[in-house]
This record gives sequence, C-alpha cells and structure tokens, in this order.
Amino acid sequence: MKIDSDYPSLYLSAREAAAELGVSPATLYAYVSRGLIRSEAVGSTRTRRYRAEDVRGLKNRRAPAGEGLALATEPAVLDSAVSCLSEEGPIYRGVLAVDLAAHATLEEVATLLWDESGSDPFAPLNLPITSQAMDEVRVASRAQPPLVRALTQLALASEGDLAAYNRSREGRARVGARLLRLLTSAILDTPPSATAIHQQLALAWAPDHRAAQELLRRALVLLADHELNPSTWTVRCAVSTGINLYDAVVAGLIALKGPRHGGAGTLAARMVEQMTHCEVSRFVRDRVALGEAIPGFGHSVYRRGDARARDLLSALARAGADPRLAVEAPARISEATGLYPNIDFALAVLMHTLGLEPGYETALFAIARSCGWIAHAIEQLESGTLIRPRARYIGPAPGASRR
Repeated sequence: MKIDSDYPSLYLSAREAAAELGVSPATLYAYVSRGLIRSEAVGSTRTRRYRAEDVRGLKNRRAPAGEGLALATEPAVLDSAVSCLSEEGPIYRGVLAVDLAAHATLEEVATLLWDESGSDPFAPLNLPITSQAMDEVRVASRAQPPLVRALTQLALASEGDLAAYNRSREGRARVGARLLRLLTSAILDTPPSATAIHQQLALAWAPDHRAAQELLRRALVLLADHELNPSTWTVRCAVSTGINLYDAVVAGLIALKGPRHGGAGTLAARMVEQMTHCEVSRFVRDRVALGEAIPGFGHSVYRRGDARARDLLSALARAGADPRLAVEAPARISEATGLYPNIDFALAVLMHTLGLEPGYETALFAIARSCGWIAHAIEQLESGTLIRPRARYIGPAPGASRR
C-alpha cells in the first residue's frame, strides 16, 4: 500500500514498519503506545501510517538483545563503559555503587570511574594550580553561594593549568584530580588540600559529629555517577565540541543548579525540616490529602525503590539519626503514596542529622557528581565524536497547508 502519494518517504505502513524493526505488529503497537513511534490515521479509513524517521531512529538506537541492564523506557543514545543503572543501583565499571559505599573513598571511586590504574592521580603533590586572578575572584566571591564560588574559580582555572588539554589518559586523570580538589576548596572556601575529601567536608561542616566522616564518605560514593542524567548529558554534549575538563565541569554545575535536578534536594531538605516540628503521620496525611507533592520520593528509573537511598538511610539509622526521619517517615510516605524514597530524601536526612541547613546537599552532590562528569568527559573526548542529536519534528507535514 502506498501511504502518501506526495511524501511517501515520511511514512511507513504497519507491515513495513514492523519489518524494518524486525518485530511483530503487536510490538510495533506497543512502541506507539509508549510514544516511541508516532502514528497517524490515513484519511477517514482505519488504516494508520507510521513516521519513518521514528522507526529508523528506534532501530538504530535499540540496545542489543540480551543486555537487560538499562531500565529507562527510552532507547539508549550512546555507548558507555563508565556506568549503568540496575535495580540494585548504579554500577561503576562493573562494581555496584552500594558495595563500594561500604568501604571506598571518593578518590578511589574517581580513579575507578576514570579507568586509571597506572598511577595515582590523587598523589599528595598533585594540587590545583591557582593564579592571582583566581585568588582575587575567590576573595571577591566569598559571600556568594558555594556553587557560584565554584563556577567562578573553575572558569579561570584552565588558563593557568598547562595540562588542561592533555590528551593522555594519565594526564587527564591528573587534571581531574586537581579539578576535584579545586572544586572542593571553592565550595568550602578553604585552601586546596590533599586530605581526603570526606574528611575535609566533615571538618568544615560537622566537626563535632562522631559519624560525620563515615556518613559523608558513603554519600559521596553513592552520588559519584548516575549514567546519563541531565547534567552528565550536558557535560558530554559540551565536551564533544573539544573543550577542556574544567569547562566541562562548569557546564555540569550549571545544569545541576536546576530545581528539577540538583535543586530537588533542597525541596526535600525543607520538607524534612518541617517534619521535625510535627507528628510524622499527621504531616504525611495532611500533605497527601491536599494533593501536595512529596519531594524526595519516586524515581523515573527505579520503580522498586532507589538502592542508594536505602543504603544511606540504613547507615543513618545505625549512626543514631532521628528514627522519625530515617525510618518512620519513609515507611509512612511509601504506605500513603506507593512511592519509595530516593537519594534526595536520604541526603536531606543526612543534612539534618549533621545540623546543616537546606542547600548543603546540592554542594555535596556537586562535589561527588563531578567525578562522574569527568569520567564521561574523558570517554567522550576519547571517542573524538561530536554529539549532534536530531530533533523529533512535530510540526505540520510539508505541503499540509495545501489540503
């Protein structure tokens, strides 16, 4: 059957589309119902036609059969050896993040994600290279929020680092370590240090809490990477143009600031603060009854719960965190909504446990996730390809105004 006499290349019949994909008609209709392929009625008949670009795009992007680690409903858009997502949480180069969280430091996880085994990028002498301009900006931006301080420092950092565009894997890993240490010092407003990052954070944020170092270490590891989340995708697109690692992390930080990404943790932190002033069951009942959102619950990938949140909340409970927040609230909210806590809620409980105000969780997120950004940036640079996605056109078909 000829689908459209004027523009036949735009459309396929059901039989042609199914054959192109190598699937049954039932599977084709499932793709349509999930919004992966657009279909349109042909005139006043019951026959439908299917957008050829959608069919061919899906065919090119589908993961190989038998590789069932990807959980998202959308097809994969690129190959990566850095990480993947499973019901047990993210997997960093073949190792579950929750397993690493039991013992590893962020520096060890960064070295794993960067696939650097030949040398130690976090050697004590590999400290950030600062300039007079950076020192002046650091002083001038001292009163600004942590992410703003970090952005101003990183924007200048590559100018003074002669190795910013180093193309060797070892060289890029060393730049990544200096970058991570500079980011940490900018967020904390302290001199760059070779001290373990979780120890720097604990000393600056919660020096009197006996479990601060262990809890922060665990949280950093759990947050280090999460496949192609919005900020990581931003980093890969940006670095595919050939920019250096400093500028790539700047791109990630800007994307992270959005209220639907890194900023979501602040909403959860504010809710946790509200919970501490009332009875948990009543708070949950009133909020659900009013139809208000429950920040920090539900996840677009983890349908049966976020393993990272489970791990961190369990650690918080063992460390003596308020059981109303670490145990009772997750149970009550899940019972009322059917949603499970995600890492944003667990971070909010962590911040409250350490006596920190809402907003610190985003700074912690930025430090940890920069490890993943650098890993993906290195991988993208090694591929030598420019990311140039195509838009999915939803406007009128050519010549439609003639009809």
